[in-house]
Amino acid sequence: MASTSIAADMGQLKETKMKVFFQDYSGGPNPTIVEVTGQPNELLNFKKFGAMFCTDDPITEKFEVSSAQIARGQGLYVTSALDGSNTHVLVSIVFTNEEYKGSTLEIQGSSAQFERVREVAVVGGTGKFRLARGYATFETVHYDAELRYAVIECNLVVLHY
Repeated sequence: MASTSIAADMGQLKETKMKVFFQDYSGGPNPTIVEVTGQPNELLNFKKFGAMFCTDDPITEKFEVSSAQIARGQGLYVTSALDGSNTHVLVSIVFTNEEYKGSTLEIQGSSAQFERVREVAVVGGTGKFRLARGYATFETVHYDAELRYAVIECNLVVLHY
């Protein structure tokens, strides 16, 4: 059995900081988040204990929905606090842009969903983000109740090889 230093095999530890925007549609003909435990065409109930949501949000490099799409935010949210204050987040950022195509960042943890800024751990990654660790902050920077559309700013700080 051969043993080598991970640092020697993987190269130098790098830090990557980036800001991305989740384009979140909970209504209309093509929603990107649905309540798995709810009824079709119902308003989402994020406060209900045990509510589970599946998401596949486009992620853009700028606030505007028309800006370049760089990834998809795919995963689950589960309202995990009896009083509805926390959601457990399990989301993969699956990169589709040329620079990071095929790479992922794995986000997991408890999110105080009604706080202005929510912080969740980055617990892993693949491709260019192999062995990633760090954190992500989420802030809803725009919400249109009529369209049921939100823009969520995500700031990532990630250490990886």
